[in-house]
Amino acid sequence: MLIIQHIKLTAISVGLAVLIGVPFGILISYSRKASKPILSVANVIQAIPSMALLGFMIPILGIGTLPAVVAVILYSLLPIIKNTYTGIENINAQTLESAKGIGLTRWQVISKVQIPLALPVIMAGVRIASVTAVGLMTMAAFIGAGGLGYLVFSGIRTVNNYQILAGAIPACLLALLVDFLISLIEKMVTPISLQKGDNNLKKKKRAMQKMILSVSALAVVAIFIFTSIGNKVSNSRTISVGSKDYTEQAILGNMVAEFIEANTDIAVERNMDLGGTQVCFSALRAGEIDLYVEYSGTAYSDTLQHPSNSDMQQVYDTVKDEFKSLYNIEVLKQMSFNNTYVLAVTHETAETYHLEKISDFAKVASNLKSGTDFEFSNREDGLPGLQKAYGFKMRETFTLDGAPRYTALINKEVDVIDAFSTDGLLKKFDLKALKDDKKFFPPYYAIPIIRSEVLNDYPEIAVLLEELGQILTDEVMMELNYKVDELQQNPKSVALEFLKSKGMIP
Repeated sequence: MLIIQHIKLTAISVGLAVLIGVPFGILISYSRKASKPILSVANVIQAIPSMALLGFMIPILGIGTLPAVVAVILYSLLPIIKNTYTGIENINAQTLESAKGIGLTRWQVISKVQIPLALPVIMAGVRIASVTAVGLMTMAAFIGAGGLGYLVFSGIRTVNNYQILAGAIPACLLALLVDFLISLIEKMVTPISLQKGDNNLKKKKRAMQKMILSVSALAVVAIFIFTSIGNKVSNSRTISVGSKDYTEQAILGNMVAEFIEANTDIAVERNMDLGGTQVCFSALRAGEIDLYVEYSGTAYSDTLQHPSNSDMQQVYDTVKDEFKSLYNIEVLKQMSFNNTYVLAVTHETAETYHLEKISDFAKVASNLKSGTDFEFSNREDGLPGLQKAYGFKMRETFTLDGAPRYTALINKEVDVIDAFSTDGLLKKFDLKALKDDKKFFPPYYAIPIIRSEVLNDYPEIAVLLEELGQILTDEVMMELNYKVDELQQNPKSVALEFLKSKGMIP
């Protein structure tokens, strides 16, 4: 299914990029004044980092297919526009004069002379754009659009090289296949007389090329029909559940979705692995998703920008009141586990420096290197606030995403990392969590948050999630995370197995 999603998204993006890019290329070949600004804009877009472009788009276009397709279209425009312009510009002037001399109109010169002669060069641009688009489309998974990037991102987060390869290898093969098919199209649109080699042999090859292209086109059409039919099968009582992009969130998101579906007549659309807090929260506010599980401390410090507070009830009450008044979002009863931040070191480091609590660590921090994720590196309830509260400064700091920071710690490239207290990777790598003796970190109890209008339509969800939250303790969540991170089980399977073991679903 993921490869079908990947092919569909890539085909839509490249198809639309051709429809937009070719006319622009023709336009600037006739209007020299327009060529500079259009090519400059295309160049600038090409230079923007892909993740940054997605970040800009999420508040405007939301999550899912639309921003992924728009981003890949924008990245595909430069080679298509430039090659179209170059192909038309390099046509012999005498050929154009001859065309005009026999009475062809401007449109006839474009359609019957310029475009046919420029087609090989234009197709070379389409070929570059198509191959690049296959790789770029792996970004789609970051914003819930699916595709092969889902396996790559999941593998990185769980330190599962097999899963990374399961996404990367098909993506590479797909890029090679696309390159091959576009090269066939390139040969088909190039007049035989302009191609090198024996003309009779080339004519014979064309029959085979036509057959391969016809079969490929039928396969793409079948994918669109198949996915369109699948999308039409939906329940009128449907909600969308999202999650952030790490193990615990994937388990929670699937658990919530399965529990609701099994105990109500509500159908659940799953939008897992959406990225960090701001991506999920923006998606919830925009109505792209209806529900996801947040953490009280994250909502309090990061979203509402309150200073760090260790009072559990005060944090929860503030988040509940302000989410309702500011964003019309309901905060349901908090679950039983507290996924607070911890600083983690290897036992070897702890013994070397006699580390038991963060105050011990603060005394030697100037000799050590930290590897922390992006949110922890930049949030006031993360490293900046922690350094102020305990009065230390690291010798060197590195920002690493997700699970790779665990790998860096084990490889002794860094000496300390941030972690969540229920991380399965803490158990997997047998790490020591330092005690927060000054109680700097706020409570991070899991809190399901849901759009108010959705809760009004489906009030039974609150009761169900309260029941679920009562059995999810710190120990339970760490064990479930461990099954994914160490035993390499699928988050959805882990969620289903747990719910069945508790008799909560059939």
